[in-house]
Amino acid sequence: EFDVLIIGGGATGCGCALDAVSRGLRTALVEKFDFASGTSSRSTKLIHGGVRYLQKAVFNLDIEQYRMVKEALSERANLLQIAPHLSYPLPIMLPIYHLWQLPYFWAGIKMYDLVSGTQILKPSFYLSKSRALEYFPMLQKDALKGALVYYDGQHEDARMCLSIGLTAAKLGASIANYCEVVEILKSTDPTTNKEVVSGARVLDRTTGKEFAIKANERYRALFGHHPAEGESSESKDCRPSAGIHITLPDYYSPERMGLLDPATADGRVIFFLPWQNCTIAGTTDTPCELTDNPHPTEDDVKFILKEIKHYLSPDIDIRRGDVLSAWAGIRPLVTDPNKSDTQSIARNHIIEVSDSRMVTIAGGKWTTYRQMSEETIDKVIEVANLQAKGPCKTKGLLLDGAYHWGPNLFIRLVQEYGVEPSVAQHLANVYGDKSLERWPVVGKRLHPNYPYLESEVRWATREYACRAVDILARRTRLAFANVHAAVEALPRVVQIMGEELGWSETKRQEELAHCKRFLRFEMGYNLKLQERLQHPINLSSDEIADLMSKFRKMDADNKGFITLNDLERYF
Repeated sequence: EFDVLIIGGGATGCGCALDAVSRGLRTALVEKFDFASGTSSRSTKLIHGGVRYLQKAVFNLDIEQYRMVKEALSERANLLQIAPHLSYPLPIMLPIYHLWQLPYFWAGIKMYDLVSGTQILKPSFYLSKSRALEYFPMLQKDALKGALVYYDGQHEDARMCLSIGLTAAKLGASIANYCEVVEILKSTDPTTNKEVVSGARVLDRTTGKEFAIKANERYRALFGHHPAEGESSESKDCRPSAGIHITLPDYYSPERMGLLDPATADGRVIFFLPWQNCTIAGTTDTPCELTDNPHPTEDDVKFILKEIKHYLSPDIDIRRGDVLSAWAGIRPLVTDPNKSDTQSIARNHIIEVSDSRMVTIAGGKWTTYRQMSEETIDKVIEVANLQAKGPCKTKGLLLDGAYHWGPNLFIRLVQEYGVEPSVAQHLANVYGDKSLERWPVVGKRLHPNYPYLESEVRWATREYACRAVDILARRTRLAFANVHAAVEALPRVVQIMGEELGWSETKRQEELAHCKRFLRFEMGYNLKLQERLQHPINLSSDEIADLMSKFRKMDADNKGFITLNDLERYF
């Protein structure tokens, strides 16, 4: 029997597990898919206070928005401290194309520095036009007046979430993925004679077996399927919004400099960021339905490509074919059901307690997961009258892999084990100090263009990876970096997992089909082709003439089709 049962293995759920177990509470966590399989692995990869939220706070004199930004900036500093191998400061450029923007943006960025206080990463600064182009040579230089640069944090979101869960497990929490709640268990409280939540019956999705978990209190994730008893469905206080991101080749951005487009056509900012040796661009803001499987659309991809054209040099041909992956995440925007007035939807969170003593935490953002978790467990202890061994201990609590990590750790991997420098950096930055324990021989890459190793697949099966999609989307980030490379690596991943987990041939075929569906539907594989299949092709006469000309140049013998030999000769 546990003191706390947590349902949902995203950033907030894993954070609650770590907070509870570090206070000495008997803690269990279940997740019906994989850890971070939802929005926690589909973020913009930033650890930030939110420049645009500070803007809202100032213009609307909104004290709640201001407090949220200040809290987020404090949590940003904490995340960079407790997981230095997974997070780091990133300079972000705001290009200036109109002189009136300079004092406006300068004031906003300096206020962002001011709110950060002593936890500022690095002070913001101004760049002349020539200096801005040195830092970011891909910029549109016509009419460029200069640029402002400020600092926020960036992280590897999926691994960060898993590291929080692994740290909780090391401290004694019982955590399990692919365990779905199928029934809420209740009992009668002898003091009040009321029915209260006392646990859950869960389904092990890997074996099909059911079992019961008993608990004194329960924390419910936002996207749980069971609304609090006596309460309406969570959809009434949630306003889900889909955010689409795309991945582009690394030559679209400098290695260590992001870009912020502060005013897109739909009024939302777009970030243009280096990440995992590629460039990610996003995000959109579209109301949507709650779903376990959000997916990008071709219109969203075209919108992002159109917006980034405004800021990139015309020398760069921004092509649809350069999009390596596309994915969607759902923002949990909430309104407070405990207040009668309608409040503006923001990235703050709410905690609600039902009559049956079910505690719900909803909303929030990645950066503030720890503060949200602290407040939630405080409420759980109050509601269930639990006896914790002390107050919250997660501020400054180092995560798995951080204890002996240093920025030069990868050099030891290169010198002692002969690992390629790019692979060594990847291993050190994902596994931290644990990377020295695992790679006694030079590893073989899963894909020749990316630093992920076959041995990582074997190790991931010992870190809760149960399906091929867990490897390609979250233990490595190959599906996010390049969905086409993920398709190529998939058969080898299934083969290795089959050896480690004893899969039958039938199970291996199931995994291949399941992962291909995921890559096609949720990661943008052949997205443009899928859209075309739904609509007739409509080309102008000029487009047809252009395509025919290109075809004839390749079809040297006028055969009417193109062979590999034709392609070799042409290129």
